[in-house]
Amino acid sequence: HLETRAGPFAARLLVDAAGAWADDVARIAGVAPIGITPYRRTMVQLRTDPPVPDGLPHVVDIAGQFYFKPEAGGRLWLTPHDETPSAPCDIAPEEWDVAVAIDRLEKIVDWRVEVVERRWAGLRSFAPDRAPVYGFDAHVPGFFWCAGQGGFGIQTAPAASALAAALLLGEGDVPEGLDAERYGAGRFSAKG
Repeated sequence: HLETRAGPFAARLLVDAAGAWADDVARIAGVAPIGITPYRRTMVQLRTDPPVPDGLPHVVDIAGQFYFKPEAGGRLWLTPHDETPSAPCDIAPEEWDVAVAIDRLEKIVDWRVEVVERRWAGLRSFAPDRAPVYGFDAHVPGFFWCAGQGGFGIQTAPAASALAAALLLGEGDVPEGLDAERYGAGRFSAKG
């Protein structure tokens, strides 16, 4: 049961899939937060001279300082691989992070950045152990966590949705090779 400005709302189950706001939604629902922390990640789309070569692979700096990958039309997507803690918000890129990314790129390639066509940022949210959380809360019946994907939500969506359907609705099986306990919310309740 939840009281809102529009009136009361009652449901047998509540799925918290609120991304960076997952702990806030939990608090509103009377559930103890589990420590979901949002981090800003900056991306830029560049046009270079010469243009990005065809067949360029996704390149990740071994020290984790940046990565870049080709995008349609000879463009390049680049990130300084930043992970800046942030409150949940409609995040925007910081110019400093854009400049750092370009500086790191230009130190290793012989392409000149012609234009920064787009820049954006997103919030990648992680649980304290950096593994996603899928499962019922250990203390509040009917509250189901679907949080902390950490920037891998799109890649993990097929397995995550199959796991959620199996746990939440009892439909289908837990995907083979996947340990549901490893991702359960109960792993945090034992710590306090």
